[in-house]
Amino acid sequence: MPCFPHVVPEWNTNKGEGHMQTKPQHKGSAGRLPEDRICRMPAAIDPALLDRFEKLEDLTSTVSDVLDKLGRVGVIGSSILKPTLPQKRVIGRAITVRNIPQTRSVQQTIADGANMMTEIEGIHQAETGDVLVIQGLRNLSNMGGVMATTCFYKGLAGAVVDGGIRDVGESRGLGFPVWSRDISPISGKWRAETKEINGPVKIDGVPVEAGDLVIADETGVCFVPRDLIEQVLEACEAIAQTEQGWVEGLKNGMTVPELVAQLFK
Repeated sequence: MPCFPHVVPEWNTNKGEGHMQTKPQHKGSAGRLPEDRICRMPAAIDPALLDRFEKLEDLTSTVSDVLDKLGRVGVIGSSILKPTLPQKRVIGRAITVRNIPQTRSVQQTIADGANMMTEIEGIHQAETGDVLVIQGLRNLSNMGGVMATTCFYKGLAGAVVDGGIRDVGESRGLGFPVWSRDISPISGKWRAETKEINGPVKIDGVPVEAGDLVIADETGVCFVPRDLIEQVLEACEAIAQTEQGWVEGLKNGMTVPELVAQLFK
């Protein structure tokens, strides 16, 4: 099914009854993907909410606990999606890319010059602070050094790739963090095809929509559905406050039985 068009009709009450205008739904194609395969740009997430998430010390662990309580599956450990820069953390809006296998042999695609992997179209749609989320292919690169460099200079916060990446020295050198399932020098450009930008994807089986909140650190990656962001944040802050109280108590001589009474009440 095609995505939303680049422009859609919009009623303009400022120009009188019956006047229609068009409103852009995305930035248009960068030149590598038809516009009907680029879905509507998600709304921005309030920066104040992102700042509050940033203040959480045990970031993904706390978010994971809250998602458990809400009965939502949205967490992937760093043993599966491994960080290239474990000391980094990212908190940002998801811009999604969905790759599928090319149907022809590598020899045929090379002969025809059929490079159909266009994650750069997702980068084109992204804004400063966004996180590129790629449903990719295993054991080959869905993002290399040039694309990581492009992300960095366009202001993206990081990338999450369910599949392989390569040229990790280049992205590390820039300080651009990537969480990926595989690292492989094998090029994806003759083997993968980018099917859609900002459509629904699955990352290790977790459904992710463009505009969901991506939270990643050395422990793992969490995807928070857009409509739950504030609820999850408030619950995380409450947990953090409670746990800080335990830490202060231990610093001041709290005994193990006293801690147990607090933990299991």
